[in-house]
Amino acid sequence: MLEVASSYLRQAEPRLEDAKEAMEEGRPAYALRLSQECLELSLKASLKLVGIEYPKKHDVSEVLLRVRARFPDWFASDVPALAEASRALAERRAISMYGDEERGLSPEDLIGKEEAAEAWRWARKALEAGRRLLEETRSSRL
Repeated sequence: MLEVASSYLRQAEPRLEDAKEAMEEGRPAYALRLSQECLELSLKASLKLVGIEYPKKHDVSEVLLRVRARFPDWFASDVPALAEASRALAERRAISMYGDEERGLSPEDLIGKEEAAEAWRWARKALEAGRRLLEETRSSRL
């Protein structure tokens, strides 16, 4: 469990860094997609750390809310916002990659700088929380 969670967090880190670079380069749709992936991996790592098997889908908001009491108070207080971020970013995931083909709109037409920046902030928060939870879990096992 610890090794899997740690691996997910290691995978999340470069996505967050690449998302920031994508924003700086004016690629908000790509930044949002990378932020979604970072957030998803971070939240799934956090669920693993409290012994919860996550759903095999991009949005883990329902399970996060359902098992909120399994987390330390500092994490649990952020669960509603993290769950909302999970839901919102999972919904925007496909659009950030494909746009809206039926309407002939590209991802760049649909994802703006502010939306990408908000996604990045949520991804960073989820990654930081996951890292802290991992360290606390490791410390409690010593």
